[in-house]
Amino acid sequence: MINVGLLFGGESLEHEVSIVSAKSIAKHLDPNLFKMTPIGIARNGVWVLLGDPFARLTEGEFPKKSDYPFLPLEKGAESAELPDIIFNIIHGAGGEDGQIQGYLEVLKIPCTGAGRLATAIAMDKWMAKRVWESEGLPVTPFKAISEESWKKNQPGFINQCLALGLPLFVKPANTGSSIGIEKVKEAMELKKAIENAFIYDRRVLIEKSLDAREIEVAVLGGDDTVVSVPGEVLVAGEFYDFADKYLDGKSKTCVPAELDTDTTQKIMTMARKAFLSLDGYGLARVDFFVERETGQIFINEINTIPGFTSISMFPKLLEFAGIPYRDQLTRIIELAIARHKQMASKQIAFQSKSDWFQS
Repeated sequence: MINVGLLFGGESLEHEVSIVSAKSIAKHLDPNLFKMTPIGIARNGVWVLLGDPFARLTEGEFPKKSDYPFLPLEKGAESAELPDIIFNIIHGAGGEDGQIQGYLEVLKIPCTGAGRLATAIAMDKWMAKRVWESEGLPVTPFKAISEESWKKNQPGFINQCLALGLPLFVKPANTGSSIGIEKVKEAMELKKAIENAFIYDRRVLIEKSLDAREIEVAVLGGDDTVVSVPGEVLVAGEFYDFADKYLDGKSKTCVPAELDTDTTQKIMTMARKAFLSLDGYGLARVDFFVERETGQIFINEINTIPGFTSISMFPKLLEFAGIPYRDQLTRIIELAIARHKQMASKQIAFQSKSDWFQS
């Protein structure tokens, strides 16, 4: 039986969403194939293994870190057994941006999902758009700026953004669950919205607001990807923000989305290309906009660790494709083990067979 370390929580803005996703995964993981070991990361970055990590993170505990400076574990858990594989369900910064992936590579433990490069680029909305543009994929018209450049030329950048046309969306480059995002309808609101976005990241994205339908596609696999039919988010408010997703529950989802055959096929093809162009692997949810008036398709963003809550679109889309929730989890774990074996077979060491470096 494979010991699966379910890694959740984290220091990101999506800490609470991760807890809910992890509880859902723990409930559905096949007990005949896997032993589940919960590993929570508290808001202070300490890894929680003792007692009930779900309860401790839910209560907001700040555990004391081990005295060993190179270990993120809580005090008393230094001798904990390593699991066979980590199922990473930490949404956002720290878990979805390559940091955890790199650390687990050092420990030589398989990890679900994409690797360091893909997760880092996918998490960064600015970089992902630049890759997709190079692949000829349509992205929402945007401008982007670093905090350093913003301080040097605020009026010039504001003018560039306003040239896109109001309204505009202002987004931190590296957050999820719509945290830190603002919709700007008046020019005088733009400066404040940008400065608010810099609270969450040192790089900010400004996108043209589109009168569009919000379409999402699930991708599962490697080169032999399973691409779901599109689903649609029927947004109740100005946009699909955190409160609407998890607190108010006013927005609805529709699976499958009511789209014509041609549009459906184009979106599915784009989803696969967007996934593979970033070296995607394992799983992802690719989000699109379809303009109401023109029918034009734009890629919005990609999530390499999509939500697994009871209302999350990713598992719903794959269930519609004929893959039950439990089987989705099994497949994600199998993919991680296969990729780990593949990379373990690669030669990374080199010896010149010379003593040049000894002198």
